[in-house]
Amino acid sequence: MILVFFQQQINRPLMPYRRLPNTDAARMKALKAALDKGKTLPPFNLSFSQHSLRKLQAFTPTYEQALVLQKQSFEQQIKKNNLYKEALQKARLYISHFIQVTNLAIIRGEFPLKTRKYFGLGDNSTTLPSLKTEKEVIEIGEQIINGETERIRHGVTCVTNPTIAVVKVRYELFLDAYNYQKTLQKKNKLLLEKLANLRNEANQIILQIWNEVEDSYKDLPEDMKREKASQYGLAYVYRKNELQKVRFMETNQKDIG
Repeated sequence: MILVFFQQQINRPLMPYRRLPNTDAARMKALKAALDKGKTLPPFNLSFSQHSLRKLQAFTPTYEQALVLQKQSFEQQIKKNNLYKEALQKARLYISHFIQVTNLAIIRGEFPLKTRKYFGLGDNSTTLPSLKTEKEVIEIGEQIINGETERIRHGVTCVTNPTIAVVKVRYELFLDAYNYQKTLQKKNKLLLEKLANLRNEANQIILQIWNEVEDSYKDLPEDMKREKASQYGLAYVYRKNELQKVRFMETNQKDIG
């Protein structure tokens, strides 16, 4: 019985199904395949409508440009991210060194305990404030720059090695990189949102064209219909069990050969 059932499955005709594209590259391939047919064939020989062709011609350049812009934006964001990380690391390092030097000067008795208040720190706080997040680096950096500026205004001894001027340079370089990175992220997000809308439109156009193409070949045998439709970019794939059948048949053919 098992052998009979297996033989029946082998004898059943293969019926691959149509699969719509699910990546940007696959969508562009499908659109361009249909577009090429629209350029090379006269209207009366084209297997989809002129209405669909006009939509295809108007949409494809817009979609392609959106893909290029989003890719460029993402690559720029990745490239600038390395510079941003370096700026963040340097700012964090100089801020922490400034606070450490201040604490050591207080321990040696060179600065009074109240010095820490200028920097938003407790009188007896000898531990470094957290600088793990960007927000913390921005807030602590601003506090010590403003605090040291206020101290200098009162004529007290400046913190050195590093001086607040050096810290400020590193802080502002980080701040510029931070703001620029946020701008790039916002730009990329907007491009992704636009691309998501265009993907929906691309799916609709492809589906409409593929339906029209298949309908134009509906009276042909299945194999011939798929062969002709595939010339317009239609993609047909086998199901998992059908792939096993194809492999089995190919193996038998090799054995026979």
